[in-house]
Amino acid sequence: MKKQGKVLVVDDNKEILIAVEMLLFPYFEKIVTLKNPNALNSIISKELFDVVILDMNFKAGISTGNEGIYWMNEILKYDSEAAIVFITAYGDMELVVKAMREGATDFIQKPWDDEKFITTIQNALKIRSSHKEINNLREKQKHLIGDIFSQFPDIIGMSKAMEEVFKTVNKVAKTDANVLILGENGTGKELIAREIHRKSNRADEVFVHVDVSTLPDTLFESELFGYIKGAFTDAKTDKPGRVEIASGGTLFLDEIGNLSLSSQSKLLTVLQNREINRLGANYKIPIDIRLVCATNKSLQEMVIEGSFREDLLYRINTIQINLPPLRDRTEDIPLLVDFFKKKYEKKYDKSPYIIEKSVIQKLQEYKWPGNIRELQHTTEKAVIMSENDQLTEKDFEINQIFKSGFIKTESLDLSENEKQLILKAIEKSKGNYTIAAKELGVSRKTLYNKIKKYGIE
Repeated sequence: MKKQGKVLVVDDNKEILIAVEMLLFPYFEKIVTLKNPNALNSIISKELFDVVILDMNFKAGISTGNEGIYWMNEILKYDSEAAIVFITAYGDMELVVKAMREGATDFIQKPWDDEKFITTIQNALKIRSSHKEINNLREKQKHLIGDIFSQFPDIIGMSKAMEEVFKTVNKVAKTDANVLILGENGTGKELIAREIHRKSNRADEVFVHVDVSTLPDTLFESELFGYIKGAFTDAKTDKPGRVEIASGGTLFLDEIGNLSLSSQSKLLTVLQNREINRLGANYKIPIDIRLVCATNKSLQEMVIEGSFREDLLYRINTIQINLPPLRDRTEDIPLLVDFFKKKYEKKYDKSPYIIEKSVIQKLQEYKWPGNIRELQHTTEKAVIMSENDQLTEKDFEINQIFKSGFIKTESLDLSENEKQLILKAIEKSKGNYTIAAKELGVSRKTLYNKIKKYGIE
């Protein structure tokens, strides 16, 4: 029989500690005994125990059980899922009821029957495991329910550029290798991440998506690594972080290029040690995740600038997938338009439309700075606004999208187009260079250098 579970025994009687340790040793992987309860905080702050066997009374002549209940509450502050089994020489049923109401798992009366004692502790261990599993399932269910209400269609594409992407996805999916997905905004990085998970050996486990660009440094640790009750003012209960919830499945860190150096360092430590520290806790929790990251930024350039850790880049970049922008896979536009057309015909209860031949040609000539996301919104608008059985250039507002496009499609001059992109981003952000840099997917330092290069005032 394999030994399982860690047990802490707290009693002021040395003979009882020895007897319990000898009795339980054949059945549990670790037994720790403690004669002085005043040392409890020091021990439980460093290590979690599955079952704590606790004396009800420590001072001679006192049989109220208040001491035991006090120490039980101290234990539960560190680990709300701990199984507490009280042991006492007094068979006061009111005391038993009080202890159970306060959070005790079970109760043993001295003198005890050895077989019954062992069974009681084994049952307490099962209850502890059930509580952990239930809480973990509840957290995972929240993410799974969110996914049910989100639509993540199959990846569409027959172009050579996408064929290469599909080949890489198929090769890497069955491994646990970390993957970095690079691509402009709107190219479908999350779809690729989910496809990797769907084809992996972890497909039956949870997929946890975290947009790290939305997490300020002050919330990074509590959101990703979790916290224990009392870790900060609003921490009313223990809460696992996203990394812990993703254990066994896939963790997708979107926009990882937006992480501060401080947060990068904390993430690197977790990835290296494969364990997390909940905020406010001194113990470690092992994790088992498949990591997929994505960004629209050049992490190599950020490493040179000093805004991204080189060791973290190596850690997350075992396999790199480069998603092509839509302008480099224009042969996929007819497929994408047809897919979106059918989607919105159904959504808005429209009869099937026929698309004018000239529309597809025009759509393939446009450079789509917003990539697939822009094409999707354009198609949705056309379906909504069309007044006949055909989708025309007017419905797609072809002239307007060419006029408002970021890139000068009549020019192939890279520098001129880059300059126009920068001007458009600065105009859109009303002169806020931080927002403009984020819109362009570059660092502020890079934006300043390019402003200087092109003489933009």
